[in-house]
Amino acid sequence: MVFASDSRTNAGIDQISCYKKMRTFVKAGDRAIVILSSGNLSITQNAVNRLEQYGRNNERRNIWNVESLFEAAQILGECLREVRVHDGVYLQQSNVDASANFIIGGQIAGERQRLFLIYSEGNFIEAGDEAPYFQIGETKYGKPIIDRVIQPNTPLLEAIKCVLVSFDSTMRSNLSVGLPIDLASYRSGGLQLQLQQHIDQDDAYFSQISRRWSEGLRGVFASLPNPDWLREMDNEQQPPTES
Repeated sequence: MVFASDSRTNAGIDQISCYKKMRTFVKAGDRAIVILSSGNLSITQNAVNRLEQYGRNNERRNIWNVESLFEAAQILGECLREVRVHDGVYLQQSNVDASANFIIGGQIAGERQRLFLIYSEGNFIEAGDEAPYFQIGETKYGKPIIDRVIQPNTPLLEAIKCVLVSFDSTMRSNLSVGLPIDLASYRSGGLQLQLQQHIDQDDAYFSQISRRWSEGLRGVFASLPNPDWLREMDNEQQPPTES
């Protein structure tokens, strides 16, 4: 599993700031859970803060004592509903979008690794072989590379490269997404995160793949053959031959 999130948020073009959109809940040998968020920052922060607060109460079902990722997704969905019910009406009065989404994934001892997408309403779906990944937030610019590369059997290192290229493509086309990027990876059965990386503008590897991806795309584009039905147009553009 590979998880990644950018850190840019905005409330207009003159109110751009950075906030972490990844939270991790790890107890080595017992559970490794990663949560990614998008949407209204106040809603997502308050929902995760409730999740953490409930986690300090051992007498209730919480993210530290549930026995499945399904239950963890349920609790996060409930926290999201609670915040939206409490704050949503006031945000609507000011025409503020209160929508928010989460991705939650990882593994709890005793079950397989799992991945869920939680919608603004608190309901959720699970990833599978037919849909092996989820995206939230600004998705359209980075989605094509993921669709072409990612399969259920994609090696972990290839998946990490693909995710970073996807972010690079998105950042080139949408100013609402930007560095730093938080990245985490998990191998099934590990019950701890294999990698956690904070990628900022000085990261040499990210700069390298960004440059090489751009150069590679331009090279491939230049090598594409013209379609047969453009030959006539090309001939029309040729200067006349003098005799």
